[in-house]
Amino acid sequence: MPQWLEYPVKNHKDWVALKKRLDPHEPTRYPAWWKDKVRCWKDREYALGLPVGSFFGLLREFVGFENLCTMFYDDPGLVHEMGEWMEYFEIEIIKKVVKDVQVDFVMYWEDMAYKTGYLISPKFFRKFMIPHYKKINELLLSHGIDIILVDSDGNTEELIPLWIESGLTGHFPLEVTSGMDAVNLRKKYGKNFILIGNIDKRALANGKEAIREEVMNKVPFLISKGGYFPALDHFCPPDVSFKNYMYYLELLRELGKK
Repeated sequence: MPQWLEYPVKNHKDWVALKKRLDPHEPTRYPAWWKDKVRCWKDREYALGLPVGSFFGLLREFVGFENLCTMFYDDPGLVHEMGEWMEYFEIEIIKKVVKDVQVDFVMYWEDMAYKTGYLISPKFFRKFMIPHYKKINELLLSHGIDIILVDSDGNTEELIPLWIESGLTGHFPLEVTSGMDAVNLRKKYGKNFILIGNIDKRALANGKEAIREEVMNKVPFLISKGGYFPALDHFCPPDVSFKNYMYYLELLRELGKK
């Protein structure tokens, strides 16, 4: 986990200073060879995604987790101001990208839950986040982008209805150690809410039998229902051997063919 000596935003003055570095129209935000990348992307044979922001995760990086949680009460005006600027920042970047490139899917990054539950109440989610999600998602839908994913670790089960209300259409990585269960989520929400992940990363360190059990208990059912992409529930740990990882991939390919 990142370790912080201090956070860049402690008050409104600090935010004004930081905001100057969040200019969506800064020319150096895009590579000098942007036109070449656009040309190459036109004939691609793979899906192309775009990260589209964060209204909890990044604010937490600006002010600190505990500081953000108290700021909802002590300085809600500053939280709104930061959220509004990040909405503007993301919308302007999206407009630039979709003007030049056909994007297949987008991803929010939030990391707004821990092992047993969410880090923000539904009340504050609706107040500080949903309006920004909806404006960005309306723009995305107007350009034909309807695969709108959100990345958050932890137990996010109570957040999923709020994300759906906001116009998001999928979620990953569905962390097993936090109690997330893709099979139950698929039964609850149907195939129209995309699920990605939920393969327990720890099983891959325990040999073929553990890998097969983990995969077979979830993947055949989830694939049969649609709207699921098998993947680990976080980064692959260093104690997973290359041999075990290859066996995991071969097993998924075998199921995919069937």
